[in-house]
Amino acid sequence: MLSTFNSNWLGTMSKLSKKSLIASTIIGALALTASNFASADALTELQKAEAQTFQASKKSQNKINSIYEQTIELLGEYRLTVDEAETLSQYNDHIQLMVNDQLANIKSLEDQIGSIEKTKQGIVPLMYKMIDTLDKFVELDIPVNIENRKERVAGLRDIMSTSDVTVSEQFRLVLEAYEIEANYGTVFDAYQGELDLGDRTITADFVHMGRVSLVAQSLDMKNVWVWNNETRGWEALGDEYLKPIKDAIAMARNQLPKNLTKLPVFAAGAQ
Repeated sequence: MLSTFNSNWLGTMSKLSKKSLIASTIIGALALTASNFASADALTELQKAEAQTFQASKKSQNKINSIYEQTIELLGEYRLTVDEAETLSQYNDHIQLMVNDQLANIKSLEDQIGSIEKTKQGIVPLMYKMIDTLDKFVELDIPVNIENRKERVAGLRDIMSTSDVTVSEQFRLVLEAYEIEANYGTVFDAYQGELDLGDRTITADFVHMGRVSLVAQSLDMKNVWVWNNETRGWEALGDEYLKPIKDAIAMARNQLPKNLTKLPVFAAGAQ
């Protein structure tokens, strides 16, 4: 009776153990499945986080690359600006040297301009004296181209009273007139003009050798005269001077080759 009970009890306990084991297995499987679901959700969240982190990192890297490129570009512009600044600095130094030199020149010119007025005060009276002297000289000189020379002196007096002619130009013209007068002493020249014989005036050919000799010949080549500067008049010459004076006029006009010829010359104090 006892054994039967034990046997039944053991059987019953065995069945209970199997049921418990099955239940535990089912519970464990369910727990494992729940755990797997939880792990899958965590993995998904992790993957999403990693993807977001990757995207954020990519965006950050793009920003870094853009900033780097901008930095390189700005660095190049900075270096170019520095080079241009150095070039401009050197150019400005050069310009400053030129400006300093110009300022020095301006100062020098201002000083010169300040002295010009003083110079004018001395040069203007001098020019009037030079014109008076030239006028007197022409009057006392042999009458070579006398009308042109008198007109030149008169022109100088007109220029001195003209306000639009500078003092320097006036002085240049006075010196030019003196130079022309000086050349009369070295020129061998012939020209045609009016011969004043006192009682009549005729057209004649003139030839002069500097200021040594001035002679004239009528256009018909029948009469010749010589200027006597001491008596301030013309004197008739003999027929022996007809051909020499005719030849001298031709040589002065380059119609004959230059050669020796006879011309009357007044010695100082005597004929």
